Order: sequence, then structure tokens, then C-alpha cells
Amino acid sequence: MPLSLQAAYVPSAIQMLGTADHLLDVTEQWCTAQECDQSAILGAKLIDDMLPFCYQIKSVAEHTAGSIEAVREGVYSPDLNPPPTTFIELRAKISDARTVMETIGEEEMESWMGRDMRFEFKDRRMDFTVEDFLLSFSQPNFYFHASAAYSIARMLGVQIGKMDFMGAVRIKRG
Repeated sequence: MPLSLQAAYVPSAIQMLGTADHLLDVTEQWCTAQECDQSAILGAKLIDDMLPFCYQIKSVAEHTAGSIEAVREGVYSPDLNPPPTTFIELRAKISDARTVMETIGEEEMESWMGRDMRFEFKDRRMDFTVEDFLLSFSQPNFYFHASAAYSIARMLGVQIGKMDFMGAVRIKRG
């Protein structure tokens, strides 16, 4: 049986939302133990021209649930609102995204196959089919932003490793 779009996209999105949530937990715990300023951690960057930790976490939600919402409209434009600036607000963003991803059905996603989808940002436009948008644009983006958040936390000294990034892998049961 061929792999459905839902099976190819949603479990990985939920896995990376779990990673983002876990990174928020361990980074906040580290911050509390170090008695550091949370805003400094949430605003930390790998390098000056990259966006901060809070933006990276926000983007995991935007490229999972935000992409699903955009597919329903037929166009995706990046959310240019400032990212949440507290651990609580970031957790809420991730939780809301997880709810969207956990409730999207296979039948609805399969009905999107072959449909036109467009990315728009400033004067840039890219045309896709829905499946190519989700699998070649959105999915690499949520992995990228989860990896960037992980890297920022690791750079700060948060004691995390590869399995903290991997999250809940889908192992064979029974």
C-alpha cells in the first residue's frame, strides 16, 4: 500500500513539535538552575544574522500547523508577527500546533493531492502542488528550525544530546 500524505508528514511534524516542547522544558530548567535571565536565553542566537531561539521554536509551529492552515487557503506567507517572548507563550504555541496536527485526518489530506499551493513572501513567489509544498518546503523547514533551536540551547551549555533532538522515534511495537 502506498504511503499517504498524512502518514508521510504528520507523524514527523508531531515528533518535531515534541522536540520543540522538550527543548523548551530543558532550556527553562537549565536557565532556572543557572539563575539566568530568561529573555537573554530566548533571544540567544547562533550568529548575529540568524534569528533567536524564540523565533526558531515559533517556526516549528508555523511550518507544521501553520502549513496545514495555509494549505487549506492555498497560499503560505510567513507569519511576520514577533515570536512569543516567554517559555509559557512558546509552549502554548507548540501545544496549539500539536492539536492541529493530531486532528488532521488522512481523508482530508489525501483530498489535497495534486492541488495548487503557493508560497509568497515580499516579491517572491513559488508555486507547488500541496504534496510538494509539504514534503519539500514545509517539512525541511520544521526540521531546520528544530535543529537551530537545539543548536542554540547546546551552544548556551544546556546539557542535551542527539536523543533530545530526535524525540519520540516511531519504533516497531510487538
